[in-house]
Amino acid sequence: MNQMGSVCPRCRSGTVEVQSTSPVAGIWTVYHCKICLYAWRSTEPEENTDPDKYPAPFRLNPDDLAKLPVAPSIPPRRQPATDR
Repeated sequence: MNQMGSVCPRCRSGTVEVQSTSPVAGIWTVYHCKICLYAWRSTEPEENTDPDKYPAPFRLNPDDLAKLPVAPSIPPRRQPATDR
């Protein structure tokens, strides 16, 4: 794995794996973070692939992931209409 795919740009964890590669070798690679589930292509701009250039408002701390609410919550199932 090259330097681009060794650290997740969003959460900076080292749990990155190759998700897919181009049919023609070396054209593109899709990486996937096993911690925050972020995925990116090797052909994307540095702001999406470089942890130091990834926008700060969108970064995640792996320690905080367990504390985040699951959204959206699933509403209770509606009762079927009886007058149809």
